[in-house]
Amino acid sequence: MDSLLKQLFILTDVPRWFVYSVLGSGFLAYYYYKVVKPPVLQCSSAKYKFFLESNVPVVKEKFWPTVWCFESRLQTVLGSVFRGFPEIPYNREILQLKDGGEVALDWLHPANDDENTPVIVVLPGLTGSSSSSYIKGFALAGQEAGFRLVVFNNRGIGIELKTPQTYCASKSHDLIQVVHHVKNKYPNAPIGGMGVSLGGLILGNYLCRESPEERLFNAGMLISVPFDVFKATDSIEQLGLNYLLNKHLASCLTGFVKNLKHCLDGEDRPWKIEEVIASKTVREFDAKFTSKQFGYESVEDYYNDATLHNKLANIKTPVLCLNAADDPFQPLDELASVKHDHVGILVTARGGHIGFLEGLWPIKKRNEFMHRVFTQYFTAMFKDDTYKEFAAAN
Repeated sequence: MDSLLKQLFILTDVPRWFVYSVLGSGFLAYYYYKVVKPPVLQCSSAKYKFFLESNVPVVKEKFWPTVWCFESRLQTVLGSVFRGFPEIPYNREILQLKDGGEVALDWLHPANDDENTPVIVVLPGLTGSSSSSYIKGFALAGQEAGFRLVVFNNRGIGIELKTPQTYCASKSHDLIQVVHHVKNKYPNAPIGGMGVSLGGLILGNYLCRESPEERLFNAGMLISVPFDVFKATDSIEQLGLNYLLNKHLASCLTGFVKNLKHCLDGEDRPWKIEEVIASKTVREFDAKFTSKQFGYESVEDYYNDATLHNKLANIKTPVLCLNAADDPFQPLDELASVKHDHVGILVTARGGHIGFLEGLWPIKKRNEFMHRVFTQYFTAMFKDDTYKEFAAAN
């Protein structure tokens, strides 16, 4: 580009400022007309859609991605870099599980709370935790909105692994025990669930399978969830930047296992720990470790059980999903099929995967787009117990 501009300046008398002005104007025109768009809200229930449009103002606002990094992979990567929130003074609780395992629950309370203050259970992504920057953003936003937050850190995340079992997208045994614990602790408080990426798959699969008598969540939210795990995996295996993201995630997973090698290694295990640690892609890791750990015959069986888009009709709790059309982990065509009476999906034109960066300078930015969706939705749901209007009777 620089060489072409130099030739242009040499061969013509066009002033440099004019050329740069034209290029800058063209870029800004593209940004305004092609990038900045209001999100699209999909919902089969006219009543639920009207409620969301009337009580969650952000669903009708244009989303203005950061002008110098609106590309999907940039949004994805820089989102984790720029959210430099300070350490949060969580109150940590160690929950003993029935099989001898443990999980860490990190609580954050609002300034004024009582027995009726809504509790939101937050499920981080793949190897995320309460200290992940995007989770800290949600925790602070929820606290300011008057919610009681509890971050459910999966086994082995920020805590010693007590049994040779970690977690996966399709099983919700640990979540069931967590939400029962929360309900016993605050029996008069409504409970919301919010899952991000893999955490959203865990929460979504729980909501799909819960029986009416076990329905403890009153409202749910899923953010950047790869509804079809097969297509999500295919997408991040494409050559180029997507594949680099894949390798990075695989490195996070193998690093997680390497740190827990002392507990996971053993001749009686159905996996070979050195082969697991050598995995180069997420699919390879799941084939060598996750699927075997949870008794699946193959990685395809695991992905089929974890896939969510074809099970959403089973959800009877009101849920709002937030995804970006350019999410490298979720092809756009699958988002169009997410239409069920109790599920609404808000799709932005840009935003990447857990990105949704906005403003000229998104570093340490409070009250981001996805945080506003989060607080506005749960505020609307819990006001006057509105969630009762949208929950199925059976």
